[in-house]
Amino acid sequence: GLFVYALVSSPNVNHDIIAKFLFNGKIMDAAWLTVILTVISMSIGAVLATLLAIMKLSSNPVLRWVSTAYIGFFRGTPLLLQIVFWGYLGIIFPTLDVGIPFTSIVWLSAPTSAVLTSTVAGVIALSLNEAAYAAEIVRAGILSVDGGQSEAAKSLGMSNGYTLRRIVLPQAMRVIIPPMGNEFISMLKNTSLLQVLAVMELYARTSQISAQNLAQIELLVVAGFWYLVMTTILSWPQSYLERRYGRGFSANNQRRWLAFTAKASA
Repeated sequence: GLFVYALVSSPNVNHDIIAKFLFNGKIMDAAWLTVILTVISMSIGAVLATLLAIMKLSSNPVLRWVSTAYIGFFRGTPLLLQIVFWGYLGIIFPTLDVGIPFTSIVWLSAPTSAVLTSTVAGVIALSLNEAAYAAEIVRAGILSVDGGQSEAAKSLGMSNGYTLRRIVLPQAMRVIIPPMGNEFISMLKNTSLLQVLAVMELYARTSQISAQNLAQIELLVVAGFWYLVMTTILSWPQSYLERRYGRGFSANNQRRWLAFTAKASA
């Protein structure tokens, strides 16, 4: 409250510039691009995270090692470094070729910069990095489900995949959703790092405008306002999912468990 009051009352802040750019078309487009980047990157990251979590819980040592190595690598290196690497991959590989490895046979070839644009490179970097962090969240959620339910499902002839989809993951969502909601909000703010690739998301656009009119504080206020709006709106799905998976959880859980045990003992 004091911070807002200081901004409003300070004579050193040009409120006309804030009002001028608050709903500026370029700012709005940049905010929308930020949301799109967040949703796409988080969706891809969540899918990869689920696969990594299942691999890490697998009895196959190769799958466990691959998942552990992946998580260790992407959590152990800075996100900014990963973004820069993908953005400048064209320097290492000028062209992307599809053919038979270690031969001169090439079926398709295209410049890396044409395929791996700045936006695509940014989404790849954000998605792969997020998968490493979210995998541990998904794994914790799966482990939170009582193992007896999986055993009961197996005794009824259910496959591992079916048990995971219909029994384990729906219950694990109660544990997964809150921290994943935090990751979603963090992803929204991490998109600002894509300015190093000249992706015109919200922060990059406001920085570009402030460099032209030298109104850094005013444009920071505009960016902060829209980040706050976006994080507030994107928090609503989390609240809805928490209510959906939390409501009647115990009763549904008990009915499933009684059904399994009754059929298994029959």
